[in-house]
Amino acid sequence: MAQQLDFLVGRRDLRQTQWREQALPQTLQAGQVLLAVDSFALTANNITYGVAGDSMNYWQFFPVDEDWGRIPVWGFADVVASEHPDVPVGERLYGYYPMSSHLVIQADRVTERQLMDVSAHRQGLASVYNQYQRVAADPGYLREAEDAQMLYRPLFTTSFLIDDFLADNGFFGAEKVVLTSASSKTSLGLAYLLHANRADQVRVIGLTSAANVAFVKGLGCYHQVLSYDEIDRLESQPTVIVDMAGNGEVLAAVHNHLDEALRYSCLVGATHWDARQGDREMAGPTPELFFAPSHVEKRRKEWGGTGFESRLGEAWAGFSASASGWITVAHGRGREAVDNTYQLMLENRASPDCGHVLSLREEQS
Repeated sequence: MAQQLDFLVGRRDLRQTQWREQALPQTLQAGQVLLAVDSFALTANNITYGVAGDSMNYWQFFPVDEDWGRIPVWGFADVVASEHPDVPVGERLYGYYPMSSHLVIQADRVTERQLMDVSAHRQGLASVYNQYQRVAADPGYLREAEDAQMLYRPLFTTSFLIDDFLADNGFFGAEKVVLTSASSKTSLGLAYLLHANRADQVRVIGLTSAANVAFVKGLGCYHQVLSYDEIDRLESQPTVIVDMAGNGEVLAAVHNHLDEALRYSCLVGATHWDARQGDREMAGPTPELFFAPSHVEKRRKEWGGTGFESRLGEAWAGFSASASGWITVAHGRGREAVDNTYQLMLENRASPDCGHVLSLREEQS
């Protein structure tokens, strides 16, 4: 009997992992579709999903139980069985998946370009994560560009939204934007957008580890790049900080150094998941969490769905052309590859010039 393979993570301790096998359903209910997950990207952003699993409902997308969860990833899957008349076997979908070999969705609201998973456990969750793109109808889709789409596109969408949010708020009166974890994909996307389109409004400063300074400088999308031990070199000018790292020590250092010059503090990611803010005292404004789906909904209402997708697509085209060649892609298949890459991300040991694309397809016990 065919088996589904799942990579499980401890909800209270992300270091705890295990593999689980379960039988695939022999029959599907009306409207259900069985997907074979072909490949997915694993980045530091996925660790953020685990960190915020309870507070932002990420565990609810692919529920297990109170102790274990499946961290969401972005990737591609193929329809291998379908009880929906408009979703044929063999169709390829891009979207939000668990680190599993298969997934059953309840397909509905099927259009030429996308469909929704309306399973009961996904009701009330951010709709952007419940959408699956039908690649056959995506004019920007290229099979040979799937790796870049998995690695960058979800994170670039967040970059696009933060760029728009900051500009919409007049950068809170700031003259420069400081990005932590400057080598991360979300920071690179945001830095590109700010540097390319907002250079007449703000300067873009990147903070990164000493080992990554040369790599980040070489990309050409920051006006200045400093290591974390050079925070005292930040000039005391009206500043916004966008914290992608989630390292409380770094965030506090920037706050306390800039003090009243810091106009806004935006929390986005938690790459350094084990060094979060905690009870550290910080000068300046209280950090505020940026929740991307909320800004998506705002702009979809104002621009319309087509308008939003058009603006995002135009921005993505410019970025993807510029980012071509920035990183190499490491492909891994099977349990060992997933185990090793997950630990690499969890321990923040991943090289910034390497992207990881994984697969559990046809993995046997």
